[in-house]
Amino acid sequence: MAMRGTAVIVGAGIGGLATAVGLRRAGWEVTVLERWPKIRPEGTALGIRPEAQAALDRLGLGEELRRRTVPYRSAQIRRPDGRRLADLPLERVERKGGAPVLMLSRVSLMEMLLDAVGATTVETGAEITIPEALRTRYDLVVGADGLRSTVREAFFGDAARPRYSGIVAWRGVAGFEPPVYGETWGAGQVFGITPQEPGSTNWYAAVATPEGHRESLEELRARFAGWHGLVTRVLAEADEESVLRHEIYDLSPRLRSFVSGNTVLVGDAAHAMTPSLGQGACQALLDAAALTSCLGEADDLSSALRRYDGLRRRPAQRMVAICRGP
Repeated sequence: MAMRGTAVIVGAGIGGLATAVGLRRAGWEVTVLERWPKIRPEGTALGIRPEAQAALDRLGLGEELRRRTVPYRSAQIRRPDGRRLADLPLERVERKGGAPVLMLSRVSLMEMLLDAVGATTVETGAEITIPEALRTRYDLVVGADGLRSTVREAFFGDAARPRYSGIVAWRGVAGFEPPVYGETWGAGQVFGITPQEPGSTNWYAAVATPEGHRESLEELRARFAGWHGLVTRVLAEADEESVLRHEIYDLSPRLRSFVSGNTVLVGDAAHAMTPSLGQGACQALLDAAALTSCLGEADDLSSALRRYDGLRRRPAQRMVAICRGP
């Protein structure tokens, strides 16, 4: 008989909501606590790789995912002057995984997860002042509260902390469909253009920037002055109010376990990584599917959480290292 109980999930991002969907499907009573007063999804394109698509299939969301997405099958790496260097290995990903990378906006994925959460209680504006109380009130505590996780700090110590990557990521949406997608590589900066959803185009720029240095969109345009016309056109049409800018951090050093007692970590709380390979959302979905599968297959909570840790910790931490680079 499948194990059931009460669970609290701290954090209503992709990992937290996906875990809530999986636990509800398995018969758990789920509460989601979100510190922000309102869940306001934001973000631009996410590339959902075949393994993450399979995770959403296991959560019962594969059909809805495919309805919302467009396949990403062809893209180039170019020099600032526009000369082609190589193709991005999208065909290889599709051949190995049996499906193309699927693109959609983070907003769309969040909406899909929120719809699927359904009757689960989502409490916004929830401040966790006594984390230990969660462990006594609920059978399972899931820390899905991101890079600066309150749950991780409370129950896993403060050895693993956010580490600045030296990179600032800018993201936006272009109002036209380009003739070619891909990335343009220059010294200390990269500019990318991808599909996002039907009729929508995503762009991003990653630039080496000192921590805490604020830069305007006009200064970003100056950084890419002289690059090929597609880059300069996207930036010329970008709007300051709609562009997102984030300093990029990952988690270091790696955690020795994703489990502490009846508490488990998923997503960025467990293994925050840089977006260089676009793996953050995919890894969070893999966590959610693995955790709920382990809980459905084990006879007791401790063995289920140990199995989850064994399945996910090393692969996720390996991805953190790969995304960080040499």
